Amino acid sequence: MCGIVGYVGPRPSQDILLAGLARLEYRGYDSAGVAVIDGDGALGMRKKAGKLAMLRDSLKDAPLADGSTGIGHTRWATHGGPTDVNAHPHLADDDKLAVIHNGIIENFSALREELLADGVVFRSETDTEVAAALLGREYAGNGGDLQHAFRSVVNRLEGAFTLLAMHQDHPGLVVGARRNSPLVIGLGEGENFLGSDVAAFIEHTRRALAIGQDQIVSITPDAVTVTDFFGAPVQAEPFDVSWDAAAAEKGGWSSFMAKEVAEQPEAVANTIRGRIHDGQVVIPELDGLDELFIGINRVIITACGTASYAALVGKYAIEQWARVAVDVELAHEFRYRDPVIGADTLVVSISQSGETMDTLMAVKYARERGARTLSICNTQGATIPRESDAVVYTHAGPEVAVASTKAFSAQITALLLLGLHMGRVRGTVADASADVAELAALPEKVARVLESEQEHVTQLAGWMADTRSVLFLGRHVGYPIALEGALKLKEISYIHAEGFAAGELKHGPIALIEPGQPVFVLVPSPRHSALVHSKVVSNIQEIRARGARVIVIAEEGDAAVLPFADEVIHIPLAGAMFEPLLAVVPLQIFAMALATAKGLDVDQPRNLAKSVTVE
Repeated sequence: MCGIVGYVGPRPSQDILLAGLARLEYRGYDSAGVAVIDGDGALGMRKKAGKLAMLRDSLKDAPLADGSTGIGHTRWATHGGPTDVNAHPHLADDDKLAVIHNGIIENFSALREELLADGVVFRSETDTEVAAALLGREYAGNGGDLQHAFRSVVNRLEGAFTLLAMHQDHPGLVVGARRNSPLVIGLGEGENFLGSDVAAFIEHTRRALAIGQDQIVSITPDAVTVTDFFGAPVQAEPFDVSWDAAAAEKGGWSSFMAKEVAEQPEAVANTIRGRIHDGQVVIPELDGLDELFIGINRVIITACGTASYAALVGKYAIEQWARVAVDVELAHEFRYRDPVIGADTLVVSISQSGETMDTLMAVKYARERGARTLSICNTQGATIPRESDAVVYTHAGPEVAVASTKAFSAQITALLLLGLHMGRVRGTVADASADVAELAALPEKVARVLESEQEHVTQLAGWMADTRSVLFLGRHVGYPIALEGALKLKEISYIHAEGFAAGELKHGPIALIEPGQPVFVLVPSPRHSALVHSKVVSNIQEIRARGARVIVIAEEGDAAVLPFADEVIHIPLAGAMFEPLLAVVPLQIFAMALATAKGLDVDQPRNLAKSVTVE
């Protein structure tokens, strides 16, 4: 989950590295470090525990010598705590070789014992230093061929890793490798870049190359070479990044999360754009791939965290429109329980980054067992789409805040599109025009919620800044949104929050209700099901009778909830499958405002990183 950047070219590398790390800090902010080969051919290095600002301050007080070859790293700690000594880069070969790493080297313990027996003295607790020491030994033993030594080392490593290395004897050269962990190449004019995602170099180039599993890249100012782990040449896939550097900046907003919440109408609109034709949903990426959806008798949607709650919404939509059974599986559980899948199963994976390790492993598992695979992803060139039979890209743009907002809305939008597309292909939707019209209206309705409820919800959060526990209740497609509302609050406010299916209330959770307990209730529209609506209103009466403070999210004009609610947040009228995209927005605003009222960093919550690229 670490941020990695590498540079070779004519310009001083330190500022380029720091700017790239600033855009990657969402991937890890336990520590940061850079290494630079200066104009005299000497390697300088600086690293500091804490956020990137600590490293910036250190370099401002005592800058490294200028050099045009460098690597940089922001860390999310796995092996060894977040200390200066455990920060990356790690050095070897008498401090002439620098290595940075993302992932976990699973056989590091055995390698460490081997190196200790060979007289190596370690300075840190990390698995990364083991890789650095191994590379240093190989380099010294083969006469100074960095690329050959690098190939030898990566073939000995087990686990998931991205490695970058450089040696002061080879200025103008950075080598990198990836296995089950992201690495992207940025192509410049007389300069080249490496990054754990394109944000590392988007300020300088929007032209990129995606490298595949078990591949090695060497960059110089004028050349990029990609091989497999055994040195055989590989043709990498170029692509153009669809957003620019400005999209990854705050642009005057108080936080990235505030910016990304506000960008949701655009994210939803961009995900829909080009996928509605003549009143039907037609997804161009799936053109000619009808066989993915015909002849299947089961769909499994696999994801983690927020994406798994989007998947639960997708379950309702796909079952309704495509008339096929859908299960939702947490990716980290899926492949460890020997699931029954085969050629008649479609496995849909969801990952904003396209690099979520648990989800990637689930996709590989599904393919090995003959299942059909489709990914929903926000990131071009990512691994999970490349490992899948097909991909539906969301077009949410870069999401920097750790807590997902606009990516979640875009994922739900993509699942709604997928459900309608499958219904058309399978012949299970006779007339989708009303649903397609609802879909097309979503961006404007999301914008209305933002405009009408932002101040109200922010004020409500301010009043509740000392709250220690919040519960969320939902039914039907409101249930996944209740789960997501609770997760957002946990992620950035650090208070107890829990989401429940409203029907479960009497089966245990009602014991948590005491006077003053805040409870958000997502009330479904009575226009879609008067019965379900009445049952949720009964739930409200039950918790209100026990002293709960009830905050209701209900559609405009729903008068039945007014006598029983302490606060009502209104959302526009929408079809049942489209309500989640409207109901989640006030919950996002509430979590953000409550965290802000508590003086917390909403973009970089403790212990979390944006992309979980380790198991």
